[in-house]
Formats: sequence, C-alpha cells, structure tokens
Amino acid sequence: MDNHYHLLIETPDANLSKGMRQLNGVYTQSFNGRHKKTGHIFQGRYKAILVEKERYLLAISRYIVLNPVRAGVVEKPEDWKWSSYTAAAGIRKSPHYLTVDWILGQFGSVKRKAEKQYKQFVLSGIKEESPWKNLKGQILLGEEGFTEKFKDLLTQKEEIKEIPKTQRYVNRPLIASIFKGKIMNKQIRNNQTYKAHIKYGYSLKEIADYLKVHYTTVSKAIKGAEGEN
Repeated sequence: MDNHYHLLIETPDANLSKGMRQLNGVYTQSFNGRHKKTGHIFQGRYKAILVEKERYLLAISRYIVLNPVRAGVVEKPEDWKWSSYTAAAGIRKSPHYLTVDWILGQFGSVKRKAEKQYKQFVLSGIKEESPWKNLKGQILLGEEGFTEKFKDLLTQKEEIKEIPKTQRYVNRPLIASIFKGKIMNKQIRNNQTYKAHIKYGYSLKEIADYLKVHYTTVSKAIKGAEGEN
C-alpha cells in the first residue's frame, strides 16, 4: 500500500526482529540512494501478529492480496504489481524469495487445478468479514486453545520487552477477579495489588480506580508486598 505493507512469514527460528531490521534497513538505503534522500522511511516499529496456521493462515493470505482491491486502488488483485497473488495464481513465475507451495497445497496436488481453486477462493473473499475481528490482544489470531498456549510466554515481560503491554497480557484476568471479595487482611490485599501490577500489568491508576484509593496508596502496597514475593 502507499503507507504500509503486509508480509506473511513463517520462520523456524526466533529471528523475526533481526530479519525485519535487515529488510527495512536495506530497503531504506536503496530507496534513499535511488531518490537522493536521507533519513527514515518507516515510522515506528513493525507490528507482528502470530497466526494459527491451520485455522487462519489461508484467510490472512487472502486478506493481504485483496487489500488493494478493498482500498479501491485497483479493480483486481492481479493489478497490484507488488502482490504475491500473481505468483500463487500462476499468472507469473514465483520469485526465489516467495513460497507459494503451502497455500497451493491446500487446494490440491495438481498445480494448475490448485491455482484455479486458489483464484476462486481469493475472489470469493471480497465481501467476507475481516479475519482481524478475532484478533486477541493485538498480537494473537487463533482459537482459544491456541491463544492459551502462548499465555505464559506473553506474560514474561522481562524476556520480551519489545512486545507492548497490551499484547503481553492478552489473557490476563479481569481486575475484579484478582481482588475477590472484601479482604480485611492488609498483607493479603497488598499481595493482590502486587500481583495485579507486576504479574498482570495493570497500571497504578487502574488499580487505584478499582479500589477507590489514591495511586500512592497502591504504590505503597506494592512496595510492602515486594519483600514477600
């Protein structure tokens, strides 16, 4: 698109950040050299979404190639020259950096027939709902079992600081379920406050608003519980 791009990647290694830095960096150098410009082209960090392959990958691949059509930039997906659609549909030869085998494999073992089925699949999705409506925590697209599998990983904030808080705590409990009942014991309440802030990422203000206290009271409670955790 004119101000962003979509990239569907499957990698066996934990090297997405390194790969995206390389991709965007090399492109920026090439673009600036070609147009005699300097500075950044892309603003901010890329946004990555983990997709459940068996359930949503085909839908996402269709969404990507139809994006220029829905935006009214072109009439047909094959008209967008930066799209992978023409390679997957057999309209042109697939470049060395693009893999279409998995997608075509979902439509049959005979390549020409699979390409035809793929074209029909893509065109049938123009009026379909966006698959992003099922996105959880701005980072996971999948069924409940899939998102549950990554819950512990996303809460390990010290190990994955690049992931925003709203994504790390995708499956965190509601604040009301952390502060169950009326607790008279100060130590227990402090521990609940500590858990809400440290383990589940609720801000001091969010906790203070729920408990109807000043945020400095929440801060003191967390400090008081730190020695116990």
